[in-house]
Amino acid sequence: MGARPGDGVEWDRIDPMRKAAKPTGTSEFPAVFSALHAILDKHEPLMRVVHDKPGNYHLDAGYSEKWKRDIFFGGIRLNKSYVSFYLMPVYMHPELLKRVSPELKKRMQGKSCFNFKTIEPALFKELAVLTKQGLERFKKEGLL
Repeated sequence: MGARPGDGVEWDRIDPMRKAAKPTGTSEFPAVFSALHAILDKHEPLMRVVHDKPGNYHLDAGYSEKWKRDIFFGGIRLNKSYVSFYLMPVYMHPELLKRVSPELKKRMQGKSCFNFKTIEPALFKELAVLTKQGLERFKKEGLL
């Protein structure tokens, strides 16, 4: 006599009709990470590199008397499902997002994170401009 429901067998684990989980990440993610890294790394001389490892890049701006610590400027993180680009100036100054295209806004998660799965030259160019605007704003406030 074979196994039956209720006899301890986890049927959903052995059901051949159940869909297999989709693989996470793609082979393109390292290239996406590198392209986004190029947007931030040109500003390294003005900031402090906190992390620069495969899959994790983090820049701090200057010290803030108001918050008594270094202020996070931006970073990139390679995740399982996408590559995230973090840009703190847009969190601190949401008015920087007023001229952002709807296509780039669709990439936003939260207030300062942009997620990508592929290299998108037009959006990366727009993100580079936004990064420079954020840098100028931080300079104006004395954070760089």
